[in-house]
Amino acid sequence: MTAAPGRRSSTFTRLLRHGFTDASAAERLLDSVELAPLRDDPVLLEALGATADPDLALLGLVRLLEAQPHNGARRELLDTLIAAKPLRDRLLGVLGASTALADHLTRHPDDWQALVTYESRDLHPGVEEFEAGLAEATDPVSLRVAYRRCLLSIAARDVCGTTGVAESAAELADLATATLRAALALAEHAAPGDAALCRLAVIAMGKCGGRELNYVSDVDVIFVGEAVEGADETKAIRAATRLASHMMRICSETTVEGSIWPVDANLRPEGRNGPLVRTLSSHLAYYQRWAKTWEFQALLKARPVAGDLDLGEEYVAAVQPLVWKAAERENFVPDVQKMRRRVVENIPAAEVDRQLKLGPGGLRDVEFAVQLLQLVHGRADTSLRSGTTLDALKALAAGGYVGRADAAQLDEAYRFLRSMEHRIQLFRLRRTHLVPEDEAELRRIGRSLGLRTDPVADLHREWRRHATVVRRLHEKLFYRPLLDAVAQLATGEARLSAEAARERLVALGYDDPASALRHLEALASGVTRKAAIQRTLLPVMLGWFADSADPDAGLLNFRKVSDALGKTPWYLRLLRDEGAAAQNLARVLSAGRLAPDLLMRAPEAVALLGDGDGGGLEPRSRAHLEQEILAAVNRADGAAQAVTAARGVRRRELFRTAAADIVGSYGTEEQPAEADQGALVDRVGGAVSDLTAATLAGTLRAVVRDGWGDELPTRFAIIGMGRFGGHELGYGSDADVLFVHEPRDGVDEREASQAANKVVSEMRRLLQIPSADPPLLIDADLRPEGKSGPLVRTLKSYEAYYRRWSLTWESHALLRAEPVAGDEDLGRRFIELIDPLRHPADGLGEEAVREIRRLKARMESERLPRGADPKLHAKLGPGGLSDVEWTVQLLQLRHGAEEPGLRTTRTREALAAARAAGLITDEDAAILDEAWVLATRVRNAVMLVRGRAGDTFPTDSRELAAVGRYLGYGPGHAGDMLDGYRRTARRARAVVEELFYGVAER
Repeated sequence: MTAAPGRRSSTFTRLLRHGFTDASAAERLLDSVELAPLRDDPVLLEALGATADPDLALLGLVRLLEAQPHNGARRELLDTLIAAKPLRDRLLGVLGASTALADHLTRHPDDWQALVTYESRDLHPGVEEFEAGLAEATDPVSLRVAYRRCLLSIAARDVCGTTGVAESAAELADLATATLRAALALAEHAAPGDAALCRLAVIAMGKCGGRELNYVSDVDVIFVGEAVEGADETKAIRAATRLASHMMRICSETTVEGSIWPVDANLRPEGRNGPLVRTLSSHLAYYQRWAKTWEFQALLKARPVAGDLDLGEEYVAAVQPLVWKAAERENFVPDVQKMRRRVVENIPAAEVDRQLKLGPGGLRDVEFAVQLLQLVHGRADTSLRSGTTLDALKALAAGGYVGRADAAQLDEAYRFLRSMEHRIQLFRLRRTHLVPEDEAELRRIGRSLGLRTDPVADLHREWRRHATVVRRLHEKLFYRPLLDAVAQLATGEARLSAEAARERLVALGYDDPASALRHLEALASGVTRKAAIQRTLLPVMLGWFADSADPDAGLLNFRKVSDALGKTPWYLRLLRDEGAAAQNLARVLSAGRLAPDLLMRAPEAVALLGDGDGGGLEPRSRAHLEQEILAAVNRADGAAQAVTAARGVRRRELFRTAAADIVGSYGTEEQPAEADQGALVDRVGGAVSDLTAATLAGTLRAVVRDGWGDELPTRFAIIGMGRFGGHELGYGSDADVLFVHEPRDGVDEREASQAANKVVSEMRRLLQIPSADPPLLIDADLRPEGKSGPLVRTLKSYEAYYRRWSLTWESHALLRAEPVAGDEDLGRRFIELIDPLRHPADGLGEEAVREIRRLKARMESERLPRGADPKLHAKLGPGGLSDVEWTVQLLQLRHGAEEPGLRTTRTREALAAARAAGLITDEDAAILDEAWVLATRVRNAVMLVRGRAGDTFPTDSRELAAVGRYLGYGPGHAGDMLDGYRRTARRARAVVEELFYGVAER
């Protein structure tokens, strides 16, 4: 047929206006023989234009007409299509949304009749109606056909908006229930002998159990079996297992009509390793003794759906009391949150941003948050025990457990995300939770959700908006009502009772919920701007405190800081507006005693935790620190005031270093924990060592100026030793030093010596005066003759001593000598003096090596504290710091003269140089480095957690847990931490035995 002039262009334009993307192809289809009677019917075009994908709907309609067995059937379909709007909307709506259902209709061209009826019962079918729809199925193939026919009617109501997403999900679950019953009936019919031996109950779990199923999803089940009266239990369970297996195959296996969905029984006790069917008593025995927290969370949705429903009800009644006690388990909330994090971590990186279900701000965030609240409060409040997410959310809001506004936002977001998920799966009836990247698919999804102006852009905008709401609310949901419970603001809003608030705080890990509630009340009550900002901050802060080993301390410290700084205008603004500051503060306040103690002495240091111009948490250079301290000293009146100022800078910088270390070890929402543990150790060691050197330089200047004016009668230098000289100081380390002086021209040596000794004595006194700032202890015991020798020597005296009397241990100690303060030229000449001693040209003789080994062995036996576990002593235990350092230093003494890289005071640098020189294998070097870094981290952790230095793990369980969190172990894994330390130290000791003690075998 030839189109009239101009007709093509007008039809083409109309098709584009009605939403067709390929108007030329649509014209050809409209000109086909099958659609000849309706070619110019405006009703058809309007109906096609209302679908999600008009091109797809038109193609599906032509295919369906082609599949009709004869002209009469084709005529009946067309007449009904035009005359009956309900059928037209339903049929074209399905064809425009699902190629899979269009394929089904093409294979079964009479099934469009299922969409004709429009009775009230048809609008809201339940299990009974679906069972009737599946009743004629006699084998797996006919069951699939009948299932798709029922699915067709659910999809039609869904895409036309007759039912909402929650109703559609419930209908899908009811259809799954009817299908499981039909499949079990087929299995029993095939094996009547097995059916006669046992009672078998099918318990729906997951989304099927919660009556919120997707179009394509695994149907999670648990099987419970019992013997009928008089039957042998073992034979009965075997029979029940065969029936259950056959039922699963009927649903899961692929036939000429495809499959229905997989039936997944892996939520059963012991998972896929456990028996498929258990008796009720066996289930209970497992749950009472072995079950993990997530298994009780899964049982929230348990619902009997098929088989022996009485037995199923017995099962649910028996396990429910266990479910509602789950929140009393140790580490309950961290366990649930850790499982959620693990799910996110396992998403392939390329898929995270497209994950509707599992990604951040996805469906699982809503479901986890709701289930967590149900488990905490459902024991006392039975109204919360719904297995359906949206019903449970509504009940939580009604009871005051969730704010009404938050619940309304989450409800809206969850419905939108579930609708997206349904539309994505409906297209090909494939199990997926990924948002497609193809623009045509995104357009179809957007249009199906009513976004018609710019479907792709609007879909992305709405999706991101709802995901952002979920991400923002899913954790606050847990904490905000605690504030409402104590703030006493709006009337008419249901609030947490005191008991419910206590339950929630205990579940979060707070040991003293009564005190926690008092702190919250003090922080958040009232109508002031300060209280309003606190009410915004606290829900998130409480979550970060709960993620630590000591939430109580975190909240108490936050109250103290807030009380101290509450009237300062910048404090709350910093926490509210600078993203990192609030989380950094929460981490610092709950990680142990040291950082909060340093902060409480000068709370304005909170400013360091922000992102702005306060300096942040980056360590400052030694030159910068020295410049600031010397400027403060020069402004001060007298040495005491000057050293007080220097110690104040030191306290602030110790806080900066500790805070950076804690934040780097814990990580934040934006920045994961530092993966390179060695980098963390090096940053702390370098920062504390530079700070100590700058403090000594400032104190030296203050003492000299106070006693002698501009110039001391003798040149004076301070030499860093041990970990100080090696840039490896920890938070609790003393400053190991040597003092050297050289009388100025014309100055009597006795006068010079008296001046030098007075300087040392005054420096030590001023740095140890009790005050709000931590003391800096100076240890000069590594000097010639130890404690018996003079505290200060001239350079000539050092030269004479080392030439005549120097012992091997002193050469060993000098390996880490480095000038840190005072006269730079004198310090350089001291280093020139000792270099031949610590890097002997001929290396180290065997007698000297034996002496070092004897000294090390004696130190191990004599210096280890009584009662300490050697295997867990980070300094002196096997594989600890001493082992690694002495091994590296022996290599330096032996080979330093010929290998310039070994002439360093730093342990890790020397170890790397030894490896590069081929003195140690790559594997052995890596083992020693790992052990040294771990032992150093343990010592730093102990100081951060306890506020005092220690070389072994704490015995207090909460302190031990805090050390574990710092080292990267989750709640409840302190034992794993200790095992990991022992394992690392054991491997290092084996290397030490070979390289240091000369034992050939490991």
